[in-house]
Amino acid sequence: MGPSIRRVILVGLIACAVSSAAAASAAEPKRVMVLHSFGTNFKPWNEYARTIRNELERHSPWPLDITDHSLVTARSDDENPEGPFVDYLRALYASRPLDLIVCIGAPAAAFVQRHRPQLFAKTPMVFTAVEYRRVNYSALTPNDTVVAVRIDYLAAFENILRVLPDTKNVAIIVGTSPIEKFWKDEVAKEVLEPLRNRLALTWTDSLSFEEILKHAAKLPPRTAIFWELMFVDAAGVVHEGGTALNRLHATANAPIFSYDDAFFDYGLVGGPMHSVAQGSSETAAVAVRILGGEKAGDIRLPPLPFATPRFNWREMRRWGISENRLPPGSEVYFREPTVWEQYRVQIAVILSALLLQAAMVAWLIYEHRRRSLAEVQSHNAVAELAHVNRLETAAHLSASIAHEINQPITGIVLKASAALRWLAAGKSDDNKMRDLLTDIVSAGQRAGDIIGSVRAMFKKGMNAKAAINLNNLINTVLALLQLDLQKEGVRVETQLDQQLPSILGDPVQLQQVILNLIVNAADAMRAQESRVLTVQSRGTVSGTVKVSIEDSGTGIGKADMSRIFDPLFTTKAGGMGMGLSICRSIIENHGGKIWVSNAAQGGAVFEFELPAAAGVETVQKNGGLND
Repeated sequence: MGPSIRRVILVGLIACAVSSAAAASAAEPKRVMVLHSFGTNFKPWNEYARTIRNELERHSPWPLDITDHSLVTARSDDENPEGPFVDYLRALYASRPLDLIVCIGAPAAAFVQRHRPQLFAKTPMVFTAVEYRRVNYSALTPNDTVVAVRIDYLAAFENILRVLPDTKNVAIIVGTSPIEKFWKDEVAKEVLEPLRNRLALTWTDSLSFEEILKHAAKLPPRTAIFWELMFVDAAGVVHEGGTALNRLHATANAPIFSYDDAFFDYGLVGGPMHSVAQGSSETAAVAVRILGGEKAGDIRLPPLPFATPRFNWREMRRWGISENRLPPGSEVYFREPTVWEQYRVQIAVILSALLLQAAMVAWLIYEHRRRSLAEVQSHNAVAELAHVNRLETAAHLSASIAHEINQPITGIVLKASAALRWLAAGKSDDNKMRDLLTDIVSAGQRAGDIIGSVRAMFKKGMNAKAAINLNNLINTVLALLQLDLQKEGVRVETQLDQQLPSILGDPVQLQQVILNLIVNAADAMRAQESRVLTVQSRGTVSGTVKVSIEDSGTGIGKADMSRIFDPLFTTKAGGMGMGLSICRSIIENHGGKIWVSNAAQGGAVFEFELPAAAGVETVQKNGGLND
């Protein structure tokens, strides 16, 4: 193997080794220690620790190995146990050097600054969730940086006076640990002098928490509560998490305020406060920069001020705080939607339904009024119509009576005239005169019968009905009209059923029907050369008696066919239009029907049917009832 080959192999092995070392280095996690003040569950620091961890894991490009330690010694003024704790931490990480230390809260920051030379002097460190007054900036090393906040107590108390301007007293909840004593003094420095004439301050550091609850339940009117810190009360009891604030909120008879939104969900009214999310995000960003190689001492950030004021809508309602009193730009949380916001669709549907119902009710009222008015007008019109109808009925009745008695009166006049002519001629024929006078008497009696019958018909009187031989009525009418028909040149042909059943009816009225139909037939043929009148009668299988009267005239036009029986309708120049209407009334009053049609060879055929009388003998040839 030549030198050049060996050189290539050596270079390859070195490259592989370097690549393996780089891969191993890339896979090595970043070791981060989180040092807590008091413990892992003390507010507000536990909220910062949890959020910082989440932000680191979300933004770190490297795997992380995060361990947590708590500075339990910070709960008292005794610093003697700190030395062993420092030794413990050094021993724990001697073989596993840390890449970053994150101190949560002021006690942790003070502890680290006291022991910085012994506690990983070259390890980068971030102080966070700490007020800038609690940091000794002159003692910071090039490996230290601070993400601090600035508490403006005066602004916090002025917020109380802004939203509750009648406030005269503020009870400040604070414990007895070293950090709580420090902040009691700071509050007094900042607030007492500027607000001396507006507020009276009371403190709870001399009370156990149980005594604090009793005191908070009996606070005087126009008092507010300011939650500073409650880690260790006067009885030495340690309070973690939000349990203490929850109990205070359930007991106190006054609204509660604070300056850190870690307590916001535990019944605070609200105001300008520090944002856990903002401080944690800044801390995580600084930590990632340091883990990426940036020098911690080169990162300098100003203390974070209060965030946008935020208020609890439920507490505002509880204590009668109007939104008009809130600082400009405030954010309101936990607002319960209004009824309109919750049920907008349902309300809109209900309102629409109500409007629709109202419109329908209005329309119904309008329609009712309109119909009532129309009903009044209709009643008036009906009354007027009844009056007119009575007048018209009287006119029709008069016309019908005149129409019916016209023929017998005409017969009387003709017979009397004939008798006068005989007397004037000096002819003395007693038999002839007797016949003429007999005919006059018969015509007068018939006129009287007609008037009585018509009056009974139009007044709905009870007509006397008897068994009738229609053939006899037909023969009687033809005998009465014999001279007139001969004078008109009408040839009469009869086809009468000799076994015709009898009917029940008024003989005068039915005789008048037959007479009207025959006279009308004779008038219809007056302009014809051939004048033939055909009268037929027969029984039907349906138990009726049918009579037909046919002429050889011109027939009836189609337009007139449907109106031929209507009152006052006539096709004659001098007609009254009552004859056929009366005929129909008489036939229908007898339970029958009447109709008209045109004959095949020309002319009109009037027919009517009447029900046969039950239990009456069949009419015999040349004889029978009503002969």
